Amino acid sequence: MKPITLRNLPDALSRLIRRKAATEGISLNRAVIAVLEQRLGLGRGRPEPRHHELDALAGAWSDQEARAFDRALAAQRAIDPELWA
Repeated sequence: MKPITLRNLPDALSRLIRRKAATEGISLNRAVIAVLEQRLGLGRGRPEPRHHELDALAGAWSDQEARAFDRALAAQRAIDPELWA
């Protein structure tokens, strides 16, 4: 198999991979492979969740749905003068 070289790895990512390797007692190479396999669903089990539960909803509304939501929200934000008298 041909090697892959990673350049300009962000410091935070490098620290996490090094920590994973040290914690699991494996090489950096094996740690990177494990992370890639897990994230891509090739390893054992399912990919680790990214904890971005609402990402799939971002940008999913049509313009019409977004306007309807904004109208509904505006109605909820209206102040009832009788309650503040």
